[in-house]
Amino acid sequence: MSWVHTVLGAAQHLGVSRSEVLAAAGLDAADLQAERWPIDHITRLWRAAVLCTQDAGFGLKAGALVGPASFNLVGDLLESAPSLRASIALVQQYQRLISDGGRFQMIAGETTTWLVYHPRQGALAFSPHQIEAVLAAVVALARWVTAGPVRPLAVQFSQMRIGPLQGYREMFQCPVDFEQAFSGVLLDNAMLDAALPQADAQRARVQQQYASARLAALSSPATPEALERHLREWIAGQLGAGVPSRAQAAHAVQLSERTLARRLQARGLDYSTLVDAARRESALAAVAEGTRALAEIGQGLGFAEPSTFWRAFQRWTGRTPAQWRRQARRSYTAPP
Repeated sequence: MSWVHTVLGAAQHLGVSRSEVLAAAGLDAADLQAERWPIDHITRLWRAAVLCTQDAGFGLKAGALVGPASFNLVGDLLESAPSLRASIALVQQYQRLISDGGRFQMIAGETTTWLVYHPRQGALAFSPHQIEAVLAAVVALARWVTAGPVRPLAVQFSQMRIGPLQGYREMFQCPVDFEQAFSGVLLDNAMLDAALPQADAQRARVQQQYASARLAALSSPATPEALERHLREWIAGQLGAGVPSRAQAAHAVQLSERTLARRLQARGLDYSTLVDAARRESALAAVAEGTRALAEIGQGLGFAEPSTFWRAFQRWTGRTPAQWRRQARRSYTAPP
């Protein structure tokens, strides 16, 4: 429910009452007592808040309000992390305790790392303000965790610009592009890996045990379809730190390796197929983005040799990485 209260709080800052937004969304105040909302309820709330406030910068303003309370019990865990990169990894690991609305992926380079957001909408298409709020929240989180003036190197959105340019400049304090291959924030590795003064390993272990128990209760796949979906999302989130092993995947879904293999086989799948699909998605986004060397992208995805990455990419797309990048540059152009 963290995003629900963030949206309502942002509307209140702009002079619109919680009851007015809820009414416009067709939701009842009693719904606020629920532990979780369906993702489409939250999308209705976003649409209603934008309609009621008539503010083209609403998403950015909502994201800027994010603080410890916005991350539920994960907020306490983030405060004790050893680095900003570790904090982001915890957000990836415990994303479902925060929201069901998407997932993050880290694409690490030699000196910089892209943090990419993959929305996961329901029957209703997300409001573009939801995407803007998420990236604004990433920057607000970084500033909160580090207690410093974090400035991304670049920010980009896959959607069109919906608000005044000045609002993006004030929020991100860096170049911002639109209609790109993906939505994400580019961060400096030195900043991501700098030690945080409030790091507390003992406190982190205790909090992580509690968060893991909550996540297990929430995320235990009840059906083969849910297991497959959960595994795909988990693998994609782990790729920035290397290719996760089958044993790690089994531990993540609280199954033995043998049981995991049997359940995937019942779906006509195996673990290698899921890893290959996640690598493909990550590779297409990274190559289309266009700033990193192709060999570096392959290495970051766990390919030992550039030639192995080239062959895999041609198997996925029928094109070489260079051909795919040229096609992406023709398809995605930033506005003047």
